[in-house]
Amino acid sequence: MDHGTHHQHHAHHDSGTSWRTAAQATLHCLTGCAIGEVLGLVIGTAAGLHNATTVALSIALAFVFGYALTMRGVLRAGLPLRRALRVALAADTVSIAVMEVIDNTVVVAVPGAMDAGLGHLLFWASLVLSLALAFVLTTPVNRWMIGRGKGHAVVHAYH
Repeated sequence: MDHGTHHQHHAHHDSGTSWRTAAQATLHCLTGCAIGEVLGLVIGTAAGLHNATTVALSIALAFVFGYALTMRGVLRAGLPLRRALRVALAADTVSIAVMEVIDNTVVVAVPGAMDAGLGHLLFWASLVLSLALAFVLTTPVNRWMIGRGKGHAVVHAYH
């Protein structure tokens, strides 16, 4: 299937299941983001890093893991590394950025969450809340992008 045919098929397919498609793309993105986000917050909190440093670490790791999960799939489809990286950047950058703005804003905005420590429910509850809100608020962004052949629509050509 060439790219034009794939895009037409994808656009037609999205007309009936666009929210489902967007939710699946968002869940895929959330998986990578959550791994990096949790790892960054755990490392930063356990090491006693400043809150800003911890947030920066969690954002960086969210992008690394988000891109890595997408690259794993497209590398399996036979793309060379440089092309796989370009596909991952095109597919996930906006989605990861939106998620990171939302989930870090929530974690920082919850009073005491960043200072609660790993053994406190407040830390984990704010993290779960932040990721859930990121999923809900990023899904419409992904729906809009997929409907225009952007974002995760780029990856679908390699499935």
